[in-house]
Formats: sequence, structure tokens, C-alpha cells
Amino acid sequence: MKKENCFSKMLKKLLLTFSVIFFYFISTHILKADLIEPSNLIKPKEVVQIQLTGLMNNDDQFKDRGIEQTWTFAHPDNKKNTGPLPNFKMMIKGRSYQMLLNHLSHTITEVGSSDKWAQFEVIILDSKKIYHKFNWQVEKYTREGPLKDCWLTTMVSSPIALGSSI
Repeated sequence: MKKENCFSKMLKKLLLTFSVIFFYFISTHILKADLIEPSNLIKPKEVVQIQLTGLMNNDDQFKDRGIEQTWTFAHPDNKKNTGPLPNFKMMIKGRSYQMLLNHLSHTITEVGSSDKWAQFEVIILDSKKIYHKFNWQVEKYTREGPLKDCWLTTMVSSPIALGSSI
């Protein structure tokens, strides 16, 4: 009887552990599916807005969701320069771009465009209440495939500190 009881307890613990792992995997997979995917219906300024909103709320739903959302709209040529997603995460969390994470507000102003590219001046107010300016460029993807005619980020300048808000 003791052996059955011990086996039963062990089986219950194993099933509980499996259930926890299974539900964690499913919930993480479902949440990651909630990322907005590039579409030829999304306009250039909307791409920048999607990326900035993601970075502003970086850890909402799951860790680094905002960085992953930003990565989703990075042009494939840009991805080659920044490396795979783990490298991109390190770059965004590094000194040059960390002020984008969990920033308080942002403005997006178009400074030039054509039918193939658009450039924006982005000003963010970081969590320390310091303003930073970026040049943000998107281009229409022209090669064949699922990204054809989607607007994707090709360049984000280094930030220029503009000073404190108060």
C-alpha cells in the first residue's frame, strides 16, 4: 500500500509539473502570436508608431515584447546589420538605445518621403524625463515574398539628447 501511495504522489507531482510547463508554453506562444505583423496596409508612420508603442511598453504581456515587436518591422537588410534577435535585444538595451525602453511619450514628425521611403523625426521623453531626438527611416520592401510592399525600418540614428523636460 505504501508503494502505491508513494507512486501515486510521484505521478501527481509529475502531472502537475507537466501541466505547469504545458500551460506556460501555450500562454507564451499565444502571447507572442499577438505581435502585429507587417502588412502592405500599414502606412509608414504607423510602422514607427507600432515600434515606439512597443518599446514604450516593452515588458507588457511578456519580457521584451516591445523589442520583439520592433524587430518584426525591421527590414531584412537591417536585420543583417544588427544580427539575430538576441543581438538586437542587447543593442536596444545598451547605452545607445536604452532610453527607448519604457519611455514616457513620443512624437513622430514626417520630414520627407517618396513612394519608396519615408523619414521621420522622433522625439521621445525617457523615463528620466530627458528628451532625445532620432531620425527614423522606413522603406517599402520591393522583393518578392510575404513582405512585398510592406513598410519596414531601415535605419534609426543614434540619439541626440535634447535636455530635461523640467
